[in-house]
Amino acid sequence: MPSIAQRVAGLFQVKANRALDRAEDPRETLDYSYQQQLELLQKVRRGLADVAAARKRVEQQADRLRQSAEALRDQAGQALAAGREDLAREALDRRTATGSRLTELREEHASLQAQEEKLTLAAQRLQAKTDAFRTSKETIKARYTAAEAQGRVTEAVTGIGEEMGDVGLAVERARDRTEQLQARSAALDELMATGALEDATLPAGRDDLRAELDAVTAEGDVETELARMKTEIASSGGPAAVEGGSAEDRRNRGREDQGREGREDREDRDREDRQARQTRDATAARESRRPPDQEAT
Repeated sequence: MPSIAQRVAGLFQVKANRALDRAEDPRETLDYSYQQQLELLQKVRRGLADVAAARKRVEQQADRLRQSAEALRDQAGQALAAGREDLAREALDRRTATGSRLTELREEHASLQAQEEKLTLAAQRLQAKTDAFRTSKETIKARYTAAEAQGRVTEAVTGIGEEMGDVGLAVERARDRTEQLQARSAALDELMATGALEDATLPAGRDDLRAELDAVTAEGDVETELARMKTEIASSGGPAAVEGGSAEDRRNRGREDQGREGREDREDRDREDRQARQTRDATAARESRRPPDQEAT
């Protein structure tokens, strides 16, 4: 059974992998891999240059040893001609040692030449691989960029992207706020209509009583206008009816006209009385709400 530390380490590893997956860009990874291949190719080329330089040094040393061997052979011949066999033997011994060293240099030269050929072939293969990877890398990057752009366009069209999602939320919040303001405005209008709230822009002293008085006055004005219109209609049709009717009909219409005029006079007096009472009531209401200091004044 895994320990707590192992489980915690595994959990952190999972979280880290998810974070890396979200933060990783395949295009950057491809560019980094291509850069690594270029660096490896550069190292191979530097190694090839070092091997070629070592081979060249071995060749130079071998040339000097061959020249030294030729010189020692000439010196041995000169010593024998002079009757110095000991010097001739010494020169030949040195020539033999030089030949052994020259053989070693030839073997080293062959090894370096073989290594140089291998590095040259490896550099060529790596160069071809790097070129192919560069082409493939650019193709994959272009496809990834196109797929990413297509995905963003699709998200924008469907509204599931982060940016469009934020826009949708902003629109919803604006719509909700607008509905709230409209509901509040309608509620305030209802409260003002019922008299629960007063209009602060109206002149001072205008209250619910004043509103009721205005409503009564408006109603009286409507009744007056209605009575006037009825009178005009009756008066416009009266002459024709008089010419075509009998004396009894004319007396009946006269009594009706007198009764209507009497009613209109009574309505006018009643309306004047109501308006006077309303004015007195409004004055009394204002006097009752007046501050004490104003009453004293």
